[in-house]
This record gives sequence, structure tokens and C-alpha cells, in this order.
Amino acid sequence: MSTVGGGRALIVVDVQNDFCPGGSLAVERGDEVVAPLNRLIEEFLERGEPVYKSRDWHPPRTKHFADHGGTWPVHCVQGTRGAEFHPALRDDPRVHVISKGLGDEDCYSAFDGTTLGEDLRRRGVREVWVGGLATDYCVKNTVLDALREGFRVRALSDAMRAVNLRPGDDLRALEEMRAAGAEIVDESRE
Repeated sequence: MSTVGGGRALIVVDVQNDFCPGGSLAVERGDEVVAPLNRLIEEFLERGEPVYKSRDWHPPRTKHFADHGGTWPVHCVQGTRGAEFHPALRDDPRVHVISKGLGDEDCYSAFDGTTLGEDLRRRGVREVWVGGLATDYCVKNTVLDALREGFRVRALSDAMRAVNLRPGDDLRALEEMRAAGAEIVDESRE
């Protein structure tokens, strides 16, 4: 049982246009995470529990992009439409936006190079719920970092989708999160 304003937080990972169908690094069916995440955003805000939305916020030139020695095509460049949150994802002034990937580092996790861990502890958060894009990269790394930071974690399997560069990356990511101590839940079945 959670108290108002403390105990739990929701972390919505990288539900941005470039990661959704039609984007430069589209995750298949990535837009399907919007509806379950919107329900949770509403529930958390109604209870006064913090909600965070992380976003890739890359400069135009970064070693993260294949053009400059990295792995990925250009995506989520600061100030572009591709970097904007999916238009159907609930927006609210009470939602905290976390920007990551501001330099040459990959920054897959919402904790990478941000003050998210400190902010969660300051708010008395002990448990985080995590969903978004993509299961096998930014969601997985956010979950693993949250566990390393000492938080209990519920990874929302119905509210995440995978890149699957290699078939089965999604299942391997879920197993890695579970093995590290995350609870894998499907909120649509609870």
C-alpha cells in the first residue's frame, strides 16, 4: 500500500516519435505502449505519486549515431519532431521529464547522466514501475539501474515493446530483468 506522494513512482521510458511506427528507429508496434501507460499515468497522478517520462535528447552529432561511429541511425535529435513524445501519450504539468543522451555516451538508462535516483530518494520512493521503449535497450537498462540504486522494480510487460535486433532479444531482456530481481507484471491481467 502506497502513501500519497511517496512510496512508488512510474517511469515511462522513451515513448518518442522516432521510436514509434514511422520514426527513424521505429520499434514494431511501439505505439501500443501508449494506452496502458496512459492509464497508469492517470492512476499515479490521481494518487499524488510521481511520474517521470525519460527521453533521448541527442545533439545532431554524437558517437551514438552510426554516421559518427555508433550503432544507431540518427534519432531523437534535440528540438525535432522525432524527439517529441508520442502525441497520444498523456501530458500533464505534474509529469517530470528526464533528458538523457546529451553527449557522446549511449545513455540507455533513464538514470545515465541524470539526477533521477537522487530525485526518487528525495521523494521517498521505494518502488518504481517501468514501461516504454524499448524492452531490450532503454527499458532493460533503466530497470537494471533502478535495482542497482536499491529500488524495488515492477517491469510492465504489457507496456513495453522490443527492437529485437536479434530474434528473442525481448525474451532475453525480460529474463535478465527477472534474474536481477525485477518483478515482471502484466497490468492488463491484474
